[in-house]
Parts: sequence; structure tokens; C-alpha cells
Amino acid sequence: MNDLDLLIAMGARLDDPVSGGPIRDLLMRSLLKIRDRPGVLARLQPNRAQRRFAERCGRRNIVLKARQLGVTTYVAARFFISTITRPGTLTVQVAHDRASAEQIFRIVHRFLENLPERLQTGALATSRDNVGQIVFARLDSEYRIESAADSSAGRGMTIQNLHCSEVARWPRDAAATLASLRAAVPGNGEIVLESTPCGAGGVFYEEWQRADESGYVKHFFPWWFEESYTAEDAGSRRQDAGGGLLLPASCLLQTDLTSDERELVDREGLTLGQIAFRRHLQSEFRGLAPQEYAEDDTHCFLARGECVFDLEKIEARLAECGEPYEVRDNGRLRLWLPANGHQYIVGVDPAGGGSEGDYACAAVIERTTAMQCAELRGHFTPQELAARVAALAHEYNHALVAVERNNHGHAVLAHLARGDKYERLYEHGGQLGWLTSAVTRPAMLANFAAVLTDAPQLFSSRALLEECRTFVRHPDGTSSAAGGAHDDCVLAMAIALAVRQELVDDRPGLQLATLPLR
Repeated sequence: MNDLDLLIAMGARLDDPVSGGPIRDLLMRSLLKIRDRPGVLARLQPNRAQRRFAERCGRRNIVLKARQLGVTTYVAARFFISTITRPGTLTVQVAHDRASAEQIFRIVHRFLENLPERLQTGALATSRDNVGQIVFARLDSEYRIESAADSSAGRGMTIQNLHCSEVARWPRDAAATLASLRAAVPGNGEIVLESTPCGAGGVFYEEWQRADESGYVKHFFPWWFEESYTAEDAGSRRQDAGGGLLLPASCLLQTDLTSDERELVDREGLTLGQIAFRRHLQSEFRGLAPQEYAEDDTHCFLARGECVFDLEKIEARLAECGEPYEVRDNGRLRLWLPANGHQYIVGVDPAGGGSEGDYACAAVIERTTAMQCAELRGHFTPQELAARVAALAHEYNHALVAVERNNHGHAVLAHLARGDKYERLYEHGGQLGWLTSAVTRPAMLANFAAVLTDAPQLFSSRALLEECRTFVRHPDGTSSAAGGAHDDCVLAMAIALAVRQELVDDRPGLQLATLPLR
């Protein structure tokens, strides 16, 4: 069997297991070379993050990571092996700008230049090899690099392997660029979206938040997956990845650890050297440390602007939130407390119904205590939303339904009143529905903020609390979701609480619940 036939035979079995992992990883370790951290040319030996990705990767993947963990190199290697073993493969790697694209392509060129010479001149001889494209003529395969700054990237192609790098930093209309690229990948193709975090908003943030819904495998790699991110135990100092000087770990004692440091040591098995490194990161990067050297997939997304809500209370509540007792409608309806003999209010924030736009949301609260009981969130047409809201309101003892009547709310109200014949609809001034205006919006948000601060245990929805994290004040004095984030859950809950407040004003005996959720 000649080299070309052997490569093609292995290409058909890349995911088959052999000693030490799948054939793909065996080829990567035996054929490909990289520049390691000291700058020495070496065989690719997957590190912890790379191994973890290989273990869990699927056809569609999204990777949230700390800086410099080698994920970009590993994905480039993974797709390079596919390109040189599977005829007719087009691999496209997209970076956030041209300079980064060229830097990534140097890694790919290094793979090629360090292959055995007989492969370079034989089975893998190239008919085109430049700064943005490598064509393997005998395989009819191609590896291309593109910049996300090029709005036409991916158009007219059929892409088998798509690697989108640093998506959080893509310029212009990143969502449209990504949509165009993904449309070029058939169902049996492979997609990897990867990035370090860059604010609570934008296309990558949105993709990460909806990954479970869209079927993408989520991979999160914190900074301690890189073994070199540690202070030395010896008495000498050394430079860290950020260019600063690290104190040796020998200066740190177990008794010196803070409660959160001790938790990391216990939960993640961090060493004193890693804790010393972490302290230096916090000193060097200050408020940006959670973003640049991520520790979890929540705090690393820093909201741009001043948060309207109490972040400390939000984070504490997120840490203790439990799962709903029941999930229905493919995850779009979540219930934390069942209906009983109490009275309930449903606040509804409608949306247009498009699959890529804002969500429609309905928040169910108990009228006396304001305890959150259920949440409906999804992409629905006005008619679909009305039917679901009516069913939910019936379930919760014919709850009072307050639909925001702005925009699409008129259609939802019409379907509720006529089609579903639901009678318990909130009205004000002789008109059905809640009007969100320049007067009512600040007041209802301030009321929600006060309730959240005083009684965070009332709220159980992680989607709601995540939206609260990214609901910010803008320079013009207005407040809304940070760019790329959503605020549908926030507004639905704010409406429900505002209507409840009207009832509290009419009936002073109504009080907020002070007991924690059971």
C-alpha cells in the first residue's frame, strides 16, 4: 500500500480507538510538530485542555477558555489531520483579524513543513501554498484561513471542518458572518467555536448561553488547566504569562488561604503554587482577572457598564440555586413550585416569534409572597405564546395575566381574549395589558431591584439571574441588556412584580416572603 492509500485508509478510521486514544490523536502525536512555550520545536503532546476537548468533542462544539491553553493549536492539528487523510476535505479556520489569521496559519505551515519529506514531495505535495491557503492536489483537499473582518468569508463553499477562533472579538456584524459560515457546513461536518470571554454580550456570549438549546457541546477550560500557570516552590522569582514577577509558593502557607482559595484547593486540587499564581493575577489584572484567566463560565463574562441590580446578591443566589422540580416543552417551561390554594400573577414580555430574535417570556409569581413559581421562555409566535400563557395561567389557579401591550403584545392580548377566551387579564385605564413607558419602566425596574436586594431567595431561575447580571445602565441614562445579551426574563418578572405592587398598595397586608425556597 502506497503512502496516499495508507493516509486515506486511516482517514476513514480517524475516530477508531487504538492504544493511547483514537487514530486521529496517534497521527497528531507522531506526525505534527509545534513550538512549545520555551520556543523549542517538539512533537505535539496534548495537554490537559486538549485531552479533555478530544474526549468530549462532537460535531458541534463551543469552547470557553482562559488565555493560552493551546486549544487553537489543537483544533488546527485535529483539522489538519482530517484534511491530509480524507479526500475532498475543505477546512476553514477563521480568526478575528488578519494578523491573528496569519499567526494561526504559521502553526499550520509548521505542521506541513515538518512532515516526513517523502510525504511532502509525494502524497501530500501541494499545488498551492501561500499565506492563506494550502491545497493538497492528490487528495483534492484544502486548508484555508480567513478573517472575520471579511464579511464574505465562507460564501460559496462547502466546508467539512470549520474552526472559528476568538469569536467574542469578531468585528462588525459577527452574527451575520457566523451564520454565513455555519450555513456552509453540512450536517456531517464539524464546527468548533472557541474564544476567551469578552464581556457579557455579543455573538459568542449568546452562543454560549443557548448552547444547550442549539445542540452544541460546551467545553469550559479554566486557567489551571495549563500546568505552567504556577509559582515556583523554589526561592527564586520568575515571570508569569502576563509579564509580571511571581512570588515563590514557598512564601505561602495553608493557614494563609482565604475561604475561596481553600474552596479551590479542595474542589479543584490546586497547589499552593497555583494559589500564589492566582493572587498575582488578581494583583496584575484586578477586575479583569476573571475575564483574562477564567475560573468559571459565569463570572468570566464581565458586563460592560454599571449593573442595575445588586451583583453580590445575584452571585450568591446563583451559587445556591437549585434545579426546577419539573421541566416541560423541551426545556422552555420550568416549574419550581406547583400551584396550590394561593393566587398568582403572570407577567408576560412578548417577542416577535423569530427563532433568532428575542425570547418571549412569562414569569409566574405567588401573589402574596412574590415567590417565583414558574418561567416560560422561548421563541413563540403571538398565537403560540397566548396558548401557552393561557394554559399556564389556568394551571396556576386562573392567575391574573399581565401582558406588556407594547408592540407584539397587542396580538398576544387579542389571542388571549378572543381565541383562548381567557378572562383574567390585567387592565389599566380601561385598556388591557401593561404599558411599558418612559414613566413605568424605571419604576418597575427599581421595584424589581429592591425586591431582589431584599429577598433574593424569591428567585430560582438561572436564566433570570444571568440576565440580571448583564442588565446595565448606559451613558444616556437608560438601562437595558448589555449588547448581545437578553432581558426578556427581567422584563417579564418586573411586570409581574409591578402589578403585584399595585395590589400591595391596595391591600397593605400583603408582604414579601422571607423564608428560603424549600
